[in-house]
Amino acid sequence: MASFFRMKNEKLLNLSLLFVFVNACFAQADFAPYFYDNGPYSDNGNLALFSLSEDTPIGTQIYYLNGTDPEGHEVRYGLSVDPGSKEYFRINPKSGSITLVEKLDREKQDSIDFNISITDGKSKVVEKVTIFVMDANDEKPEFQNLPAIIDVVETAESGSSIYKVEAVDRDTGSGGSVTYYLQTPQSNLFAIDRHSGVLRIKSGETLDYEKTKTHFVIVIAKDGGGNFNGKEQFLSSSSTLTINMIDAQDTPPSFIGTPYFGYVYEVSKPGSEIFTVSAEDGDVGNPNPVQYSFDEGDDGVFGINETSGCISLLSPPVYLKREIFNIKVRASEVSPEGQLLDYGVTTVVIRVVDLNNNPPTFYGENGPQSIFELTMYEHPPEGEILRGLKITVNDSDQGANAKFNLRLIGPGRMLRVVPQTVLNEAQVTILVEDSAAMDYEKHHFLTYKLLAMEIDTPERFSATADIVIHLLDTNDNAPKFSLDYYIARIPENSPGGSNVVSVTAIDPDSGPWGEVKYSIYGSGAELFLIQPTSGIIYTQPWASLDAEVRSKYNFYVKAEDAEGKYSLAEVFVTVLDLNDHPPAFNDNFLEKTMVIGAPVKIEAVDDDAEVPNNVIEYAIMKAEPDNNIFDINTDTGEIKLKSYIKSMAIIQNITKKRDCSWSLVVQARDRGQPSFSTTAVVKIDITEATKEGGPLGSFLLQNKNNPMQIIGMLAGIIGLMVVVTVIISTATFLRNKKSNRILPTRRVRRRPQRQPFWNFRNPLKTSSTTGEKFKIKEEEQEPEVNVENVNCNNNSPSVVRHWIPPPPPCAPSLPPPPPNYIHKDRQWTVPTVSTSVAPKPRKKLNRQDTVNKALVSELKMKLEQKRMASNFT
Repeated sequence: MASFFRMKNEKLLNLSLLFVFVNACFAQADFAPYFYDNGPYSDNGNLALFSLSEDTPIGTQIYYLNGTDPEGHEVRYGLSVDPGSKEYFRINPKSGSITLVEKLDREKQDSIDFNISITDGKSKVVEKVTIFVMDANDEKPEFQNLPAIIDVVETAESGSSIYKVEAVDRDTGSGGSVTYYLQTPQSNLFAIDRHSGVLRIKSGETLDYEKTKTHFVIVIAKDGGGNFNGKEQFLSSSSTLTINMIDAQDTPPSFIGTPYFGYVYEVSKPGSEIFTVSAEDGDVGNPNPVQYSFDEGDDGVFGINETSGCISLLSPPVYLKREIFNIKVRASEVSPEGQLLDYGVTTVVIRVVDLNNNPPTFYGENGPQSIFELTMYEHPPEGEILRGLKITVNDSDQGANAKFNLRLIGPGRMLRVVPQTVLNEAQVTILVEDSAAMDYEKHHFLTYKLLAMEIDTPERFSATADIVIHLLDTNDNAPKFSLDYYIARIPENSPGGSNVVSVTAIDPDSGPWGEVKYSIYGSGAELFLIQPTSGIIYTQPWASLDAEVRSKYNFYVKAEDAEGKYSLAEVFVTVLDLNDHPPAFNDNFLEKTMVIGAPVKIEAVDDDAEVPNNVIEYAIMKAEPDNNIFDINTDTGEIKLKSYIKSMAIIQNITKKRDCSWSLVVQARDRGQPSFSTTAVVKIDITEATKEGGPLGSFLLQNKNNPMQIIGMLAGIIGLMVVVTVIISTATFLRNKKSNRILPTRRVRRRPQRQPFWNFRNPLKTSSTTGEKFKIKEEEQEPEVNVENVNCNNNSPSVVRHWIPPPPPCAPSLPPPPPNYIHKDRQWTVPTVSTSVAPKPRKKLNRQDTVNKALVSELKMKLEQKRMASNFT
């Protein structure tokens, strides 16, 4: 064991001595750098067996050279090519990165040789490397024998091969394999083998030189596809094969320019050329001559030249038995040996034609005629035949030369001719087309041209005949007024028998049928008459027109002929108003009460019907005891105090009296021509409202003669109270409902009703204590007042008036009848309105307590008090 360890230590010692020796040798020598050989498919090393696809883009870093220096020095890399060689790559000396700088093309150069080097600054190692360029599918197939032109006999058998197409693709693998196709429109007669490129006639198809002399077949060569720039790509090429047909003798002769029509004219002579047919061999590539002959239909009257095909007439036209000949002509193909081969047959139609030497002619009962006349009544039924006209038209030619049209030329479209197209001869019939247009009042006679003109001939021969129709009148019109309505005006003072308006109606018929008689009727015609022949409308001799009674009349006027045909017009008559009524007051003595600051109004009425006759102007003619205290509105009749009069004291100071009663003579004048006027005496009592009455008392005093205004005011106050009550009750209800409070029930005791209904008293009838608040001292009035009539337009010279004060105003409900006033020793009390509708009982509620209660209960209590008060009274 000890010997074993001893031997081992000796070996280790020897190795250490050897390592020291080697290091000493290396320290004295400099070794060259070298490349790593990382083998195929590596992207770094020494480019051993490296390959690159030809579609690699320029600028791609394709490889990294990689090596080392045994001494650990920094190495640099290099790349060089042989002189005259193309430089495809560029290297980064420091990193060893190799970049592609030129486009690769495997088909031009499939490998690239160049030198690479590595150096440590002292030693440099150079190696020759080869990069293999790999294929990409970037080449199209190239045809080797297309385009090409070939000849094929039209009798080639179906399925036989006619050509072999060759194409080469320089790519490798599937990208270099080629398959063949035909473009679809040219593949109806031919087919190609996909792999071999052999072109043949399709099975079941035949070629025909006579149909198509040349075929253009487009052949497509397509590769098997391959990778290019990372994508699968298929490339193809196309080229054209021109196939010329070679004709064979397999088609019979054919005629050119069919169908054939020939004509024999009545002036043709024997030997005349009628028509020439032409045929040629169907095998146009190498045609044979053609020989012509008749098969049938010539009847021995026609002949044909065997070589030229000219058909000629053998007999005079007069001996031809038929008008149309259908001749069968044969064209036979003649071989070089003179034998007749295939043939073709066609039909030649020969028509015997008459010359167009006769124009159309019109005939009457006695031979040719150019004027036809007829007398008839106007407005015959539509569609009726004019039987008095017997017209015949004839053309002596034959066939198309005897075909012509008939047409009527004249005013409007009243008549129509039948027939419109004629062949040789026809009886002409004329029908009524528009009965209304055949009017005697427009045309006493009608003149037409009947025209016959040939249709299809070059000469277009024609003939005309005049048709004259004399119309007789009938009573076909009713009288017609010049206006649909007439408007007339007549003053109301016109005497009876005055002319109003003249109406006119015209009947265009002749004789008695054109004579017009007038009459009037209608609810407004009782005051008027009309002259039957002249149409003048005038008033009845006894008629008295009054615009105030009736100012508008309208009625109908009738115009009638001898057979009762008539028409109507409406007449509107306006009675013009004259100023024949003076203005009139309701009474010649008027009494008014005037509160200072408020006007009083007088009113007069004028019974005239129109302005300005019924427009009234007012004026104060006289005022006592003072003339300079009142003003009047000339349009409305309102009388008011002068603006400077503000109180009773001013009036008393002016008059020096405590009496505040005035007498005014007021005039009402209309604006008519001439103008009428009327006067009236107005007694005005002037007062002013006391402080106790306040504004309400002034209002009542001012309107004591206008009860409707007082009633309206009371209704407004009551309505306002009801609305306020409803609003307060609704607000109280909502508030209680929101707070969820339960209110105690209030028991209301009511006295038993003495009456089944409410008894509303007159609210304006007050007690003596209340009325004294608005009492005005007044002098005792005379029971009778004599007023002198200062206007001569009044019919009575004097007026005796009993002055009775106006009744009190009425309540809104059914009021009791007004009390009977005694004129004697009466004190005039101005009605007033208190805070309640009726007098209150002696026992009154405390106002403070009433305010604190709900308004609904207060309203109920007030209504109860009203009933009680009415019962007490």
